[in-house]
Amino acid sequence: MKKLNLDATNSEVSEIEITYKTKSAEKTKIMSSRDAYNVFKSVYDFNKIAHKEMFYAMYLNRNNKVLGVLLVSEGGTSSTVVDPKIVFQGALKLNASGIILSHNHPSGNMKASNEDIAITKKLKEGARLLDFSVLDHVILSPEENIYLSMADECLF
Repeated sequence: MKKLNLDATNSEVSEIEITYKTKSAEKTKIMSSRDAYNVFKSVYDFNKIAHKEMFYAMYLNRNNKVLGVLLVSEGGTSSTVVDPKIVFQGALKLNASGIILSHNHPSGNMKASNEDIAITKKLKEGARLLDFSVLDHVILSPEENIYLSMADECLF
């Protein structure tokens, strides 16, 4: 951040610069929870997925094409802290329209916990106020091709 010198008051204020750089012109389109799972599967560190919980957010444009994926937090074996401000910073920076959430269950238990449902509802409500849509919350297992879509199961 650059500092701006305001001559009238002799104080300094930090200048904010918002940037986004795309990696490729061809973006993946999300049309199902399987598509979302496949994108998340490509970014999760499968050396860690059975040992610690991680939480990601995927950001989509109005055409459901992936703008980017953000690692929001890493935790312990049974939980991770999700700060909504971090989730929404990514969405605002990318000028996203949709958000798909994801975390893993190191235990392999594919049942959404009460905490999973509560944070999804909280993020959905916050997103609504900012004119984003939370489209899904995908829970990954350490086992290949096993996941739970909270949207498909009508859990939020």
